[in-house]
Amino acid sequence: MNRTLAQLLSVVFHPLLVPSYLYYLLLYVMPDSMLTFPLVSRWLVMLLVFFSTFLIPVLGTLALVRTGYVKSMLAEERSERSYPLFFTTVCFAMATYMFYREQVFDDILYVIMAVITLAVFSTFIISQFWKISAHSVGMGGALGFIMLLHTWQPEQRSLYLVSGTILISGAVLSARLALDAHTPSQVYAGFFLGLSLSAGIGLLA
Repeated sequence: MNRTLAQLLSVVFHPLLVPSYLYYLLLYVMPDSMLTFPLVSRWLVMLLVFFSTFLIPVLGTLALVRTGYVKSMLAEERSERSYPLFFTTVCFAMATYMFYREQVFDDILYVIMAVITLAVFSTFIISQFWKISAHSVGMGGALGFIMLLHTWQPEQRSLYLVSGTILISGAVLSARLALDAHTPSQVYAGFFLGLSLSAGIGLLA
């Protein structure tokens, strides 16, 4: 794969952006009947997800770079990943608590965020001794949830989403390998970690 394309895929499908994509699909692409939360107010959910799972973690990582705890925003070295991943876990956990606390939100919003938080925390733990691919964890988790959405609300549009996510996941995993960011085992382990957490816990929930 061309390195420019690989870098573009890595940026567009960065793990911190995947939750926003996933919630957008749930809120605006899947049938309205899946949620009781009013359609006209769903932008508030998107705002909460974007701020807590992307903007605040990015600003936190930037602060870590400025203070010297992390060398760059990419945190390419395994030893540099602990602080950003821990801070991101805290941000995701706060979003999970907000969805859980406010009874106006559907349970599925809380469940999805809780599993994403668990996936990030698992990545943090594993990264203490092995550089598992966070991109792959994110894409595996997204595929697992979209597969669940299809089983809960089997429609042609959700089937298209499953097929599209499989193709995108393959492209992102290939991009991480093309950039020599991870070994094949790190990429595949991350993908199946995310897939198993989202599909398994989602079914139990």
